Amino acid sequence: MAASLQNQENERNLAAESISSWETNATYWDSVMGLEGNKYWKKLQVPCLQRMLEEKSSSGSSGHVFTALELATGNGLGARFLASHGAKSVLATDAAEAMLDIADGYLDFPVEARGSEARAAGTAAEIETKLLRDIISLRRLDVTKDDEFELLLKGDFPGYDVILLNMAIMDIATLDPLAKALPKLLAKDGMFIATLLHPLFFTSDASRSVAQHYNQSTGEQETVRSVIVREYLNVPPAKGIALPGQPEKQLYFHRPIHELLGTFLKGDQLVLDMLEEPAFTAEDKDEKRVESTCNFIGVPALLAFRLRRKV
Repeated sequence: MAASLQNQENERNLAAESISSWETNATYWDSVMGLEGNKYWKKLQVPCLQRMLEEKSSSGSSGHVFTALELATGNGLGARFLASHGAKSVLATDAAEAMLDIADGYLDFPVEARGSEARAAGTAAEIETKLLRDIISLRRLDVTKDDEFELLLKGDFPGYDVILLNMAIMDIATLDPLAKALPKLLAKDGMFIATLLHPLFFTSDASRSVAQHYNQSTGEQETVRSVIVREYLNVPPAKGIALPGQPEKQLYFHRPIHELLGTFLKGDQLVLDMLEEPAFTAEDKDEKRVESTCNFIGVPALLAFRLRRKV
């Protein structure tokens, strides 16, 4: 019992430290990500999210067809994506008040419709008149606390068609409250979409190696890149950075893939129906930064998965 209580206290302290770092880093994060996002967002996350969201964003005859909840919205990048891909309402949440303040600053931009034939045919005028504020609302929510999810479930709650957690799982101290709440938060046939840094190649105890060698067949010098993984199954919380130059290091919470997915699937109320490992391609190379992750072609930078509530 004492050990369990100590673990809970440690977990709470880690969660508080993680949130505090994002309060500090919020302004810097936004200075890099801005309205349109960075290369990770444009090249990896957006195409993946479009595939996973396609059936929701293209179903129905009107421009805005589904309800959505975004967890850990940051500066609202994911919420804006949902609004432009068919969401009729988005509740965008984050545990960091500084992030919510920044996200609010983008809500007076117009909604930009993308990706749906239904919206392209006959609904463009309606969408162009909408502001993001007409669709997106903001709320503070700490996903490590059961009681904060309970507040969302009060009253006659119909459930969300889509719940998005984009690039934040590795920042969250415990996923148990979210896993417990998801079946109740999702509407019938609702989907949970998550992306994160790849557990094997990024949040494990791994290092990237760049070496030069001569190809004996051609006589040309070649650059060889590799990833060395020293520990994968048991990696404690570790400090790192999301963006070079950020004011404060943040905590990363590594979970091997079986543990990550098992957390959500153990209750037998959710089913995994889509899994992707997005990676950069040759056209994404950055010749000026040989160590850049976008130069590690064929090594997945992200893991993305989709869960559904069992009917």
